[in-house]
Amino acid sequence: MADQISEDTLFELFLYLDLADLAVCSRVCRRWHALLSNGNSSIWENQFCMLVPETMQKSKPLEELPSYQAKVQAYFYAWNPNDCSKKVSIKNDGFTFYRRPVGQLTTEGARTRKGFTSGRHCWEVWWEKPFGSHEAVGVATREAPIYHVASICLVGMNRYSMVGSYPRNLAITCQVTGNAKGERVRAVLDMDRGTLSFEKGDQFLGVAFADLPTDTPLYPIVSTAYAETEVCLIYKGYPLDG
Repeated sequence: MADQISEDTLFELFLYLDLADLAVCSRVCRRWHALLSNGNSSIWENQFCMLVPETMQKSKPLEELPSYQAKVQAYFYAWNPNDCSKKVSIKNDGFTFYRRPVGQLTTEGARTRKGFTSGRHCWEVWWEKPFGSHEAVGVATREAPIYHVASICLVGMNRYSMVGSYPRNLAITCQVTGNAKGERVRAVLDMDRGTLSFEKGDQFLGVAFADLPTDTPLYPIVSTAYAETEVCLIYKGYPLDG
């Protein structure tokens, strides 16, 4: 029955479905899966226009993504304005948080809208403004704190986020100085194996953490103690190994 519906009719039908229904349709047969795999089709363009706010549609991070489908995915894994510390503001592009200056030493953090429960995933973290000595990138459960009174590495301070300092030579690799603007670090999470790795440019920095919990959602998280830091996070989808 599914193979008897014309391609034009399928496109018309798919335009009226939400993401959950499209996910179900992609598993009906190979033909439907192939149609929905075209990330730049009118189906995904329609989803992009409906779901992604206009203030985010022309943002710099989305411009780098290759398809409407990838842009929709990135939107759902952008910062959660309701899951960040009080001294953090999410900018209009939806992908950049701004750490407001305060009169005391604090560490501020933010998590993404969605967490991961299975599969392999990749995202980039961009420091749009200089960062200091207590910046941290990783994954955490929903229970991990996103605020602390003092300058610390907030990610990894307890059992709800990865524990330890990695990479040991990050200060060298990422040139953590007052001029380190625009640095990009790529995180690769394998929920099936429970590992988190990092890359910078074409350099694979190795597996940073193993034995991560796989029975609870893990959320990308970043924390900073540096005043006026701006951090952009953009989800890139399935990692391209090698």
